[in-house]
Amino acid sequence: MLSGKYVDGIPAGSRGTLASYEWLRERLTDTGRNAAAAKLAPIAAELGCTLAQLALAWCLKNPHVSTVITGASRPGQVQENMQALQIVPRLDAELLTRMEAGCEGVTA
Repeated sequence: MLSGKYVDGIPAGSRGTLASYEWLRERLTDTGRNAAAAKLAPIAAELGCTLAQLALAWCLKNPHVSTVITGASRPGQVQENMQALQIVPRLDAELLTRMEAGCEGVTA
């Protein structure tokens, strides 16, 4: 969801089209969650990263997250995900506050 690819619905060929992901479709296309993700786009742009990299960096920085598990269907996605490690040290208190303010009221 944080990649932004579900803003306009479930794209063809994505995992969201799989029958086993039917239970998740409503969440992936939730307008409130997608709007919150869109609010993070300027922060990602400011840091020169993708929304997915920003989300992973936030998870890595968050002391309440004990494990970060990524998923990828192509080798390029693994490489992109690992670039989030370069973003972690740049997430200072001010950026984290801005991120959390943008997602206020959104539940997992």
